Amino acid sequence: MAKNNILGVILAGGKSKRFGEDKTKAKLGNKTLLEHTISKLEKNFKEILVIEKKKNVIQDKKNIFSTKDIIEGYLGPLVGVLSAMDWIKRNKKNYNWLATFPCDTPFFDENIIDKVKRCPNNSSKKLFFLKRKNRRHNIFGLWSLELKDILFQDINSGYRKVEEWANKVGSEIIEIKDKNDYSFLNINTKEDLQKAKKKLNEFI
Repeated sequence: MAKNNILGVILAGGKSKRFGEDKTKAKLGNKTLLEHTISKLEKNFKEILVIEKKKNVIQDKKNIFSTKDIIEGYLGPLVGVLSAMDWIKRNKKNYNWLATFPCDTPFFDENIIDKVKRCPNNSSKKLFFLKRKNRRHNIFGLWSLELKDILFQDINSGYRKVEEWANKVGSEIIEIKDKNDYSFLNINTKEDLQKAKKKLNEFI
């Protein structure tokens, strides 16, 4: 599989309920949370697509684009994935896969990107997720465009949770042996952001 057949996708369409405001714009150091993820992905993907609540967080530029969920009202990350697949088809992009990343996990190791991009080479699976220790990270995934129709049907049938849908269609796990407990620190609250700021200061 040619690595340039993969679109990098950032899922940033959540409600940020626990955070209390749009966390994509929250500052961590001199970058927003969204900018932290973009800076890692743009080194590794020809183009990046950001799935947003509203099409106003970023301005489209040469290799970074944005689009809203194609179904009104936030129904979870599966709709974000479907929206990315729809964007690829509508814009006649030559991608067979999309790699998804969260907008609120700024410390993930960039080395996992190449691991994600290589994972279908020796497998017939159409869906892959990262797993560290006993936790599967369902937003860090690789999705075949061949899943688009069944994903659309299943969302309309009521599927909302990534894990339940992945168990239905079948997936493969990519084991990550990362010794840093903060690598998958997910910022859901203001308290999480303060933890991230303390961790960032250790590198400054």
